[in-house]
Amino acid sequence: MSMLTTRSSSVRTPTTSDQTADPVVRVEGLRKSYGSKLAVDGVSFTVDRGEILGILGPNGAGKTTTVESLAGLRTSDEGTVSVLGLDPSQDPAPLREVLGVQLQESRLPAKLRVVEALRLYASFYADPRDPEELIDLLDLREKRDTAYENLSGGQKQRLSIALALVGNPQLAILDELTTGLDPQARRETWDLIEAVRDSGVTILLVTHFMDEAARLCDRVLVIDQGRVVAEGTPAELARAGRAGITFRLQLADPIDATMLTELPSVDSVREVGGVLEISGGRTVLPDVIIALHSRGLVPEDVQTITPSLEDAFVELVGRPSEEEAA
Repeated sequence: MSMLTTRSSSVRTPTTSDQTADPVVRVEGLRKSYGSKLAVDGVSFTVDRGEILGILGPNGAGKTTTVESLAGLRTSDEGTVSVLGLDPSQDPAPLREVLGVQLQESRLPAKLRVVEALRLYASFYADPRDPEELIDLLDLREKRDTAYENLSGGQKQRLSIALALVGNPQLAILDELTTGLDPQARRETWDLIEAVRDSGVTILLVTHFMDEAARLCDRVLVIDQGRVVAEGTPAELARAGRAGITFRLQLADPIDATMLTELPSVDSVREVGGVLEISGGRTVLPDVIIALHSRGLVPEDVQTITPSLEDAFVELVGRPSEEEAA
């Protein structure tokens, strides 16, 4: 598998301090085994200050083991991990003061109220954020005195994010943030994450939702079988995920597809919902239009198909994400 390692700027414009600061996270040659199973195999990457870095990969790829090693919840077998200059295995106490973690599965006591949970977690830190401020930031004001068991799935996720932020961290690790949420709750959560980043928190986001990564992430890593197989912005990976050009055109009358498949720039022609979908090299679109025009045929409609992050993911790991497979 080829690796895309471009690190061009993302949609977010970095400030001068972003560009000159050391990375918030630096991982080099991380390896972790469970018995005979090699879960993480030489993973290396950085997270720059003020960005959202997404980690994508199929189930069992090593994503969660990687971020748990950053959080000090796992001890790596080999490699180095630095979070704001701290070694998670050697500096657990100071690390807790600068790192917030929202794990894939977390539960609170059923009767614990929202404000009580935030005050309890705030008591663990030397310089916590104001729980009331977080209640407003995460849109939990109406649920301030509601017991955990009576919160909806989206509200529980918002509370989970608030608890990850209550220590006033510089870095937040969010693992499978919106799994199980309905589409509206997912999009509301995305808005909150962007607000959190805008407040100055660097974010490491583990997800299997391609639309989530494309919406939120400045850069993404794709991990498969414990290794980084691609890295870049969502747009860069999407462009790399499908070679050439694909477009659909609609004609007034059916044609013999052979007249198109014989063109050197055409790789494939297939019918999709009554229109022709054509893929090929860089000049395939003008070549097809010219060939049709030479026979007196003018398309009624032409639509190019923009490659997606999902396309890149499938090409890199050989199978769709859990979301697409479901």
